[in-house]
Amino acid sequence: MPHQRGTKTIAQNRKAFHDYFVEERYECGLALFGTEVKSMRAGRVSLKESWAVVRGGELWVEGMHISPFDQGSYFNRDPLRPKKLLMHKREILKLAGAAARDGYTLIPLEIYLKDGRMKLELGLCKGKHLHDKRDAAAKRDADRQIQRAMRDHSK
Repeated sequence: MPHQRGTKTIAQNRKAFHDYFVEERYECGLALFGTEVKSMRAGRVSLKESWAVVRGGELWVEGMHISPFDQGSYFNRDPLRPKKLLMHKREILKLAGAAARDGYTLIPLEIYLKDGRMKLELGLCKGKHLHDKRDAAAKRDADRQIQRAMRDHSK
């Protein structure tokens, strides 16, 4: 099989952009088993309730659900098992220090295939308060009305 080039989005965590301010983004690899990769290629993965944590000098993603592969039989793993993220030790230590600050957390934003390998985009995020969410919704509505008015005016 020839080596695949380019990127293909597998799953996104849209709820993260609603609940958090994304300060920085990092790309990391995933340590997965074969049936998990096959299931992810079919798009059967959810990032909705997932987060990442640094434990023992290693980076782990918790709460990411990968549905069992239909033809996987006894090779299937637990859908909610913690998955190891692959990054350089220096980057992991930097993330651990940044996530230890008050109000910051590590949230998976997107899973994609890059040149045939599964990659996860990890965001260093700060939680939004209710008034921040309302401000964002009001700004989005105002932008939509401006675009609508511009479109109607140009006709």
